[in-house]
Amino acid sequence: MNTSAASLKTEDHRLFLVVVDDSPELPAAIDYACERARRTGGRVALLYVYQVDQEFHHFKFVTELADQEARREAEDVVRLYALRIVQETGRTPDTYVRQGARRAELFKLVKEHPEISILILSSAPGKKPGPLVEAVTGKYAGKIGIPVTVVPGLARAAPV
Repeated sequence: MNTSAASLKTEDHRLFLVVVDDSPELPAAIDYACERARRTGGRVALLYVYQVDQEFHHFKFVTELADQEARREAEDVVRLYALRIVQETGRTPDTYVRQGARRAELFKLVKEHPEISILILSSAPGKKPGPLVEAVTGKYAGKIGIPVTVVPGLARAAPV
């Protein structure tokens, strides 16, 4: 197989992972991932990590109910973004919904799924790019094991 065919095959199997959160920058990461997937024949994956308030952990029923509600909300959010990705790419994204700490669950997912080839994060405008961007470009740089693309988030216009 020649080099260009090998490159094309690698590109065809790229899985672009986007971490879903409630940041206003998220659409920039999704748009970028969709564009890359369209251009390369790759696919998009979404990870949503939710946390349950453990304040009432001694009431098992309350904790289970809170977990079920948080998971249902997470799945609803992921479903909406998945529909957008299908419209943009024509392919259904892989979706992962997990409970726990976002960075820890992200690292676990990448380790469990070697088919994930690139992490795409959007950076908040200003001095603080966001906790995941800070983690994978700072203290944990190089430890995730896959390339990271940081997409600049859109700066909001200052109020007049």
